[in-house]
Amino acid sequence: MPQKIRKLKSELGKAGFVWEPGKGSHTHWYCQRDYSVWVQLSGNDGDDAKPYQVRQVRDAIKKAKELQ
Repeated sequence: MPQKIRKLKSELGKAGFVWEPGKGSHTHWYCQRDYSVWVQLSGNDGDDAKPYQVRQVRDAIKKAKELQ
């Protein structure tokens, strides 16, 4: 069963990312320590996440942890 966008947003929030609204259903998530680490998510909270979105979120969280 695919993950939901809601879960990806939760993981980003727990990792210390902050969000800004984008156009439509898009949200931009930035690492608080370094704004060059960011992810753009599209879709509503109840939508299934695409595999590339899951990969982008995991990579961004990994980069943010390397900055610590």
